[in-house]
Amino acid sequence: MDVREGTDRRDSRFDGLHADATAALAYGGNTLSAVRDRYRDAYREQLARWEGLRDELDQLERTPRARTADDPAFVAELHVGDLHLGELRTEVEGLTAEVGRHQAELARIELAQRTIESTWLFLERGDATLIADDLGTSLPADLQLRIVEAQEGERARLAQEVHDGPAQALTNAIFQVEYIERVFDQDPRLAQTELGFLRQLLHRELGDVRTFISQLRPRSLDQLGLEGSILEAAQNMAALMGAEIVTRLEAPGSRLRDAEQTVVLRLVQEALQNVRKHAAALHITVSSRLEGRDWVLEVRDDGRGFDTGTVASRGRRNFGLQFMRERAELIGARFEIRSRPNGGTVVWLAIPMQEEST
Repeated sequence: MDVREGTDRRDSRFDGLHADATAALAYGGNTLSAVRDRYRDAYREQLARWEGLRDELDQLERTPRARTADDPAFVAELHVGDLHLGELRTEVEGLTAEVGRHQAELARIELAQRTIESTWLFLERGDATLIADDLGTSLPADLQLRIVEAQEGERARLAQEVHDGPAQALTNAIFQVEYIERVFDQDPRLAQTELGFLRQLLHRELGDVRTFISQLRPRSLDQLGLEGSILEAAQNMAALMGAEIVTRLEAPGSRLRDAEQTVVLRLVQEALQNVRKHAAALHITVSSRLEGRDWVLEVRDDGRGFDTGTVASRGRRNFGLQFMRERAELIGARFEIRSRPNGGTVVWLAIPMQEEST
């Protein structure tokens, strides 16, 4: 056997392994593509059902209701209608959460399928798009998945916040309006009192909606700087809570990159929102300091606290823990929650700083 024949055999072996690799990717891609299509069809069916129920709910809520009724049979019929309306609202709210979860899952499947396609091109055609260039413009697939997970986690958190807050308040407001309609002619004074309660409820929930808007579209860090943005967040929350929030900002925000500043502001907003909703605290402190090569943030309260182990075992996004942890992981920071029942809570974040240029 001459040298050329030996080389050809070795090349043939590697060609076979290369073909096996591309065939495995092609099979996996085709299989995942078929699953994606079935998932997409199921998602569209569920979305259509949700839209139908939502339209039915909108129609029922727009139907004029009688203010008074002396006929007992009519009152009973009205009561049954109210029960159906309440059940329909509950079903729509539950289906809304399911649709959101399935939309996020479909996005992950589509990302995985696109990643397999890109990998197949990388092997089959020598496509180099999966190799990051010197500028680092390509994102590894695992980082893309982490970003998608963080985005979907934040959407789920906000969806739950809106469901538990403004959505529930509006549902209560609708019931209260219906009650006011019924008693308006029989007892105008009671109706006036109920209107006062309704006004207070809507003013309070308007404050929550403004808080959500500030989280979705915060004031520009370029205009206020990190320190100014944290002070504004503390002042706004102090006004809503009717409590004093002390700020001790000793670490310069200029030492952090833009993405890191955004994470710090988001964590402060989330931590303060959690204190307002859950802690019943009297004293709250937001502080920052430099510790060696770390830029450290702390949000401390003396509220009721909670058992961190119990919360973690539930696998839910209680107190926004998962939201804050995902934010910290994306910038390579260390994150801790220290709390115990009746012992207050400390939210702690440490961001490694880059070397200052000389």
